Amino acid sequence: MDRPSRVWIDTDAACNGGNADPDDCLAMLILLRSPEVEVVGVSTVFGNAPLPVVDQTTRELVRQMGGSTRLVYIGSSTALQAERTTPTEPAHAALERALERGPLTIVSLGPLTNIAATLRRRPDLADNIGLLVSVMGRRPGHLFHPAEGRTAQGILFGHGPVFRDFNFNQDRTAASVVLERVERISLVPYAVGRELMITRQDLARMARGPRASAWVAQRAEPWLRYWERDIGLPGFYPFDAFAALYVLHPRQFHCAKAVAWIAKDDQLPMPWRALFGSTGLLVGLQADQPQSTRASGAVVYCGGVGDGLKELLSGFLLQAN
Repeated sequence: MDRPSRVWIDTDAACNGGNADPDDCLAMLILLRSPEVEVVGVSTVFGNAPLPVVDQTTRELVRQMGGSTRLVYIGSSTALQAERTTPTEPAHAALERALERGPLTIVSLGPLTNIAATLRRRPDLADNIGLLVSVMGRRPGHLFHPAEGRTAQGILFGHGPVFRDFNFNQDRTAASVVLERVERISLVPYAVGRELMITRQDLARMARGPRASAWVAQRAEPWLRYWERDIGLPGFYPFDAFAALYVLHPRQFHCAKAVAWIAKDDQLPMPWRALFGSTGLLVGLQADQPQSTRASGAVVYCGGVGDGLKELLSGFLLQAN
């Protein structure tokens, strides 16, 4: 995979204690520690938590890693409105400047609001997005059950909680804008997350490691307890970390060229259609795409990983800052 070495991270990090998903912080640890890429900016966006919490969390992690918070820019606090002008936030202006300087790899760990707002303002800069990696997308009719087939402790119809395609659902308008305007998109969906698990033993090793790793491990503990108690698994899937690993080690992933579209999912069974809504960011072959869609575009869809990815992840999480 050919991708620019200049990287921009867009995050809705909420690894601040409580029942908060620590995956964004794991992804940032990986990318900020890698000598293979140059992280030129980090933008924050609403999603896993309200924007002030996300921004504070992101800045604290950067400080824990010995970096400068001048790298971090606050972004959108709400989703885009379809036909309404969006205020220009510091993150939008900073991303615009970074794209003006040359091609970027953008790693989107939350809703696509900041990227879409920037492209609405400057559509000419879409060509300088050399690669956009986003954690979203699913096959028609598919629902993600983290514990399905792996535990007898599931509390909901025997398979535990069902996860929505969270980043897409948080801002569907932004996903439409990006899908229509960005040519090189790789989707690293929730489904691939089942290939790798962070266990209590992994967090214990992180807690004994570098300061930033220990900081993330402490804040991941409540999330691990949630997975142990409510999902019935001995660890959690680090969804957003897969996007970071894909940027650095794409050959470790099983991917295919596909088409993505935003439309109603007629294959989604009831009662899930009523609970989650029928519209999704769906992925398949050209022949699978319905005639009526909200937006569509070519993507690379990564649905599996190869052997050795857990060792790579552990190396990054325990690496010195």
